[in-house]
Amino acid sequence: MRKIAVYGKGGIGKSTLTSSIAAAVANEGYRVMQIGCDPKADSTINLTGGKQVTPIVQYILKNGECDELDEIATIGYKDIVCFEAGGPSPGMGCAGRGIVTAFELLDELDAFEKYNPDFVFYDVLGDVVCGGFAMPIRNGYADEVIIVTSGEKMALFAAGNIKMAVDNFKERNNVNLLGVILNKRNVPDEDMIVKEFVCRADTGLIGVVPRDSNIQKYENQNMTVIEGDRTLDISLKISEIAKKIIESGDISD
Repeated sequence: MRKIAVYGKGGIGKSTLTSSIAAAVANEGYRVMQIGCDPKADSTINLTGGKQVTPIVQYILKNGECDELDEIATIGYKDIVCFEAGGPSPGMGCAGRGIVTAFELLDELDAFEKYNPDFVFYDVLGDVVCGGFAMPIRNGYADEVIIVTSGEKMALFAAGNIKMAVDNFKERNNVNLLGVILNKRNVPDEDMIVKEFVCRADTGLIGVVPRDSNIQKYENQNMTVIEGDRTLDISLKISEIAKKIIESGDISD
């Protein structure tokens, strides 16, 4: 089982890209789980045909406890198991604490043992890499990290903070930075800027995702571009990234 945390600045397109990669990995015949770690609880919506996944924090707040995974899990495209951590109402609590609560419950209910995924993708907000938002790498839930960035200044600033967080936990939890994905915003010299960042970070460029209106076209239909039309150029590029991720490690353990 490979557990991969995908980090990036809010608004960088990380959730859309993570879902598309998850769909592409599932198309290769692997069992996949995606866990949204954002209080908006919208990470997996393109995998479920628009069906809202019950946020774990909200379920616990309403019911006091949860005894069955079926109450909080939704099975999406290609049998991808979808969870959403959720969080408190805006201004009413700590979103990072919501992630802690969600992860503790998934452990208690043996979610990984029940579904036995080959790949787990954690979709994590990367503007603030502290507290609960760092839990996937701080507490050993994720073994690998992918950073999604553009060539924009603030996206790269967040990417740099994420890299420092990975370095801080590398020795303690043996977490590995798998590499960087450039999700293009068509800023001047974007490829060169991101390649320079990758070089400074001493990592690799997993792939480049160009801007493509087909992503939004199928997102408006509550699906990933992979599900919408896997023959499109953009779908083929994302599928290549997925294959590169698959080939980067051994999931036999």
